Amino acid sequence: MKIALLGYGKMGQVIERIALERGHQIVLKKEENNTFEGLSTADVAIDFSVPTAAVTNISACFHANVPVISGTTGWLEQYDEMTKLCAATNGGFISSSNFSLGVNIFFELNEYLAKIMSKFDSYKVSMEEIHHTQKLDAPSGTAISLAKGVIENSSYTDWTLETPDTKQIHIATKRIGTVPGTHTVTYNSAVDAIEIKHTAHNREGFALGAVIAAEWIVGKQGVFTMKDVLELK
Repeated sequence: MKIALLGYGKMGQVIERIALERGHQIVLKKEENNTFEGLSTADVAIDFSVPTAAVTNISACFHANVPVISGTTGWLEQYDEMTKLCAATNGGFISSSNFSLGVNIFFELNEYLAKIMSKFDSYKVSMEEIHHTQKLDAPSGTAISLAKGVIENSSYTDWTLETPDTKQIHIATKRIGTVPGTHTVTYNSAVDAIEIKHTAHNREGFALGAVIAAEWIVGKQGVFTMKDVLELK
């Protein structure tokens, strides 16, 4: 499989190594000022760039008839625009706040727990996410996905970084050293607490999941999620 890497930072470099180990070929490594030369020869593109470049990268893939996997966060106010462009160009698209297989299992656990806890008003949910000091967005896309998972399965209506009201989920964000990513969801009451937690040990899980998603989407048209890739629906 021929892969175009759109974004060649630390994540892009780990993705490259894992893709090569799995027998794939890299035909484009696009950094911030590079062109898209070579994109049209790719079977699939993987975008781990920056929020200001993501929409341009994804659009270029659709116009080049190359399915694209995007792990860039911080641009999702234009997500609907990109899904419409995907449909108009008969493209293939997966955007995820986190491609880690473990995190996507964690997403499922989070939604299931939210359904159970929605029956018990004595518990208040909160979240914490910890990442390295170079991470640009806060809260993380993964934390936002976790919050949405709770909102869709409970009476909560929104999340906030500030002091929450009764229908808001508080997300605490921390930026510490080189932490790859730790996410905790806590249900606290006056008598006890229930907590689920995912801790990434390195970037390998994110990169492997992205490559697996890229392998899966080749030859497919439409907008998909990691639920489709991992058959979690």
